Amino acid sequence: MGLLNTGHDQTNQQKDIGTALKNGKEILFQGFNWESHKYNWWENLESKVGEIAKAGFTSVWLPPPTHSFSPQGYTPQNLYSLNTNYGSEHHLKALLAKMKQHKLRSMADIVINHRVGTTQGRGGIYNRFDGIPLSWDEHAVTSDTGGLGNRKTGAIFQGFPNIDHTQDFVRKDIIGWLRWLRHNVGFEDFRFDFAKGFSAKYVKEYIEAAKPLFCVGEYWDSCNYRGSSLDYNQDSHRQRIINWIDGTGQLSAAFDFTTKGILQEAVKGEFWRLRDGQGKPPGVIGWWPSRSVTFVDNHDTGSTQAHWPFPSDHIMEGYAYILTHPGIPTVFYDHLFEWGNSIRNQIAKLIDVRKREGIESRSSVRILEAKQNLYSAIIGDKVCMKIGSASWCPSASHTQWELATSGHNYAVWRKQ
Repeated sequence: MGLLNTGHDQTNQQKDIGTALKNGKEILFQGFNWESHKYNWWENLESKVGEIAKAGFTSVWLPPPTHSFSPQGYTPQNLYSLNTNYGSEHHLKALLAKMKQHKLRSMADIVINHRVGTTQGRGGIYNRFDGIPLSWDEHAVTSDTGGLGNRKTGAIFQGFPNIDHTQDFVRKDIIGWLRWLRHNVGFEDFRFDFAKGFSAKYVKEYIEAAKPLFCVGEYWDSCNYRGSSLDYNQDSHRQRIINWIDGTGQLSAAFDFTTKGILQEAVKGEFWRLRDGQGKPPGVIGWWPSRSVTFVDNHDTGSTQAHWPFPSDHIMEGYAYILTHPGIPTVFYDHLFEWGNSIRNQIAKLIDVRKREGIESRSSVRILEAKQNLYSAIIGDKVCMKIGSASWCPSASHTQWELATSGHNYAVWRKQ
């Protein structure tokens, strides 16, 4: 691209799939937790949009926006109904409009691995979708989850009819729905739920058809453990995530579950884990940072589900790592709005340093220390950081560093 960048060029750029990925400056906010459906959520979030935008986020991941059998939204039924436990269609559209005013993109949680039927079909299972839009019959459901379709192209989500994406009519209907969410409802970004459940090539097809600006997949695979102890080498784990990204034609990023798994063990006094055998960060950010979406906790791992929680007394060390490192960092709703003003202010300061010093998804990392009680690194030549209980600061040779922000067991410096 030339030096001149007119508004028109920018508008055209924004239409390119993956423009947001290429930019590398994304900072994602997860705008809900597992209990949000109880609290007029769209209205609650609308009142916080200004604050979220001011904190420096680019995109807000919202819970599934369509009608669901369970209140959290993850067992969808009528995909074209926007009246949910989070609020009415009217309140959702008001929220999306307010976000647009504040230049915050909205991310829809796309749950297309499984769907709850309205009618009992073959085998007495609720595997027919009569009386609602996308009124599929048993041929839309995989044969290994009680339907008349083909076998699954990925992992089975137990207890519900899993959708057969090999069927042309199913893909055509899903594409129509995704385009509706994108162009009629106004969502700009997509998060693909349970991405292990169906082949990544379908995600590629869906992205190419609906043209979201930014996508991330939840390819959640168990890390490598020996008994209850996390293995040092997680290369095969991050490779599986990378294979999924490749399968999407590199059009989608993926949540960096590898980094989460390693980081939450490292902060307990095993910081040697944060340097892999090649001297790089050991998660997906060490191999493909521009497609890695880092996070500390989400609605599944933390919140009231707490399936795989980050140690709560080390949460700021976690954020000091992901908000200073390459990749695309995510901040969880609870940490910004429910853990008190001190945590909120500390997170906001870290985001401010990231933006001011120009750290982006591809920034370089030079790891200086990775031992029991200390990790330190220089990121993009402009920022230096440490986490851990050991006392440490950057050497003064050649460079004058000044403290940018600090807290319990972490510190971040910028070049003067």
